[in-house]
Amino acid sequence: MAADLNELKQDLTRRMDGALETLKREFAGLRTGRASPALLEPIKIEAYGNMTPLNQVGTIAVPEPRMLTVQVWDRSLVNAVVAAIRDCGLGLNPQPDGQLVRVPLPMLTEERRGELAKAAGRYAEGSRVSVRGVRRDGMEQIKGFEKKHEISEDDERDWADQVQKLTDGYIKRIDEALAEKERDIRQV
Repeated sequence: MAADLNELKQDLTRRMDGALETLKREFAGLRTGRASPALLEPIKIEAYGNMTPLNQVGTIAVPEPRMLTVQVWDRSLVNAVVAAIRDCGLGLNPQPDGQLVRVPLPMLTEERRGELAKAAGRYAEGSRVSVRGVRRDGMEQIKGFEKKHEISEDDERDWADQVQKLTDGYIKRIDEALAEKERDIRQV
């Protein structure tokens, strides 16, 4: 039965890692006043009849702390890139210059910082809910083992405690990531 516990923990850990990675990707898309290529990566543009990620039609670079550039590989897509960046809801105003699109990052207002912090909180809560869902699935599996008499009641309690400790560790990591992101957002 110890092998079953290890398999269960590996599965739960893998799924909780997925929730944490999703949170990190979502946080990367939140603007903190510093230029980061991750800010533009979620943007998709209409290219060749398909919605295509921006990083597949050009190179995103950070030439200065408050500037992003997109070197568009196909000149015919420059206007589509400009429109997609302008319409993505990040409050950016891209400026085309040949095949290069410059994206200056304006200073964040205090109101916008508050909105970004709230969005970060919503993302973190979504990750916590995902982790708790994984915990619930693990607890149900453990109860199923006990009902089938594959493990004892004592083993069920021990396994449940281990799953809870695993869950608590991931919730703590989510809270730490949120605190760090909020610090980044609040910095001037």
